[in-house]
Amino acid sequence: MNELVTGDAVVLGLRPAKLPSRALALAIDLAVVGAAFVLVSIGLAMATATLDEAALAAVSVAAFLLVLVGGPIAVETLSHGRSLGKLACGLRVVRDDGGPIRFRHALVRGAMGVVEILMTLGTVACIASLVSARGRRLGDVFAGTLVVRERVPAGRAAAVPPPPPWLVGRFAGLDLSAVPDGLWLAIRQYLTRMHQLDAQVGRSMAERLAVELATRTGVPVPEGVPAGAYLAAVVNERQARDARRVFVAARDGDPQFGAAQAGSGVLEGRAVGSSQVGSVPPAGGTGAGAPVVPVAKEGGAAPAATGFAPPA
Repeated sequence: MNELVTGDAVVLGLRPAKLPSRALALAIDLAVVGAAFVLVSIGLAMATATLDEAALAAVSVAAFLLVLVGGPIAVETLSHGRSLGKLACGLRVVRDDGGPIRFRHALVRGAMGVVEILMTLGTVACIASLVSARGRRLGDVFAGTLVVRERVPAGRAAAVPPPPPWLVGRFAGLDLSAVPDGLWLAIRQYLTRMHQLDAQVGRSMAERLAVELATRTGVPVPEGVPAGAYLAAVVNERQARDARRVFVAARDGDPQFGAAQAGSGVLEGRAVGSSQVGSVPPAGGTGAGAPVVPVAKEGGAAPAATGFAPPA
C-alpha cells in the first residue's frame, strides 16, 4: 500500500493550486524547455546545413513538436504529473478523482497548452485559472485533471475525528505491528478529509482502506461496522497505545519522576507506620520507646493497632 489514498501515488489531503504558484512552475518549465529547444535547434541547424528550405522547415516543425509539445507530455506521463517546475513549487497534476494522470491526460493538456499558453502567451490560461474555483486552465478542464499542492504547512493538519463511543476499546486486542506507516498516513488523510469528499467516492476509499487494514492485521472488519467508523476506531486504538508507551517510557526514564514516586512511597510508609506501631519505654528506665510491631497470636490474626502506648 502506497502512502496515497486515491490511486498509485497521490496524497489525498491536498489543496488545489492557485494561479501564482502555477505561473511560477510554468515559468520554470518554459525556461527549461526553451533552453532545450535552442540547443536542439542549433544542433539540427549544424547537421542539416546542406538541406533545402523545405527540408529545413520540416525539421524545424518536427523539433518544435518534439521538444515544446512532446517533451512536457512525456515528462508529465513518466513522472505522474510532476514536471521540473511543479516539483520545485510543490505542485502535481492529478485526475479529478485524485488518481495519477495517464498518457491521455498529459496529451490533452499538452495539446491545449499549445493554444492557451504558447500561442496566446499564457493569456487564455491565466484568465481560465482566475475564473475557475479550483484554478484550472482549459487543458485541465478538457483532460479532467487538477493541479494540487503537495507540500502544505504542518500546522494546518487537521485532527483525526474520534470514533463512535460504541467502538472505543473494541479493538484493544488487535495486532497492529504489521501495518506500514504508509497505510497509517493514508488512513489519517482520509479521516481528516472524509467530510469534504463526495459520498460515493469517500465510501469507496474507506472500504478499500478498511480491506487493506484488515489484511494487515489478519482480522476481518466486523459485520455491521461502517468502514469509516472502523478506520477511526483502529486509529484511536493506535493513538492510545502510543500514548501509553510514551507515558511508561517517561515514567521509567525520568529520575525526577522516580524520585517523586519514591518520596510519596516513603510518606505513605510513615503514615501507615504511625498507625500500626506503638512506642513502649524499655524496662527499668524512661525515655523514648522503641517501636514494637504487634505480633499475631497463635491461630489468629495480628491485633489491630490503636497507636496507644500503655504507661510503664
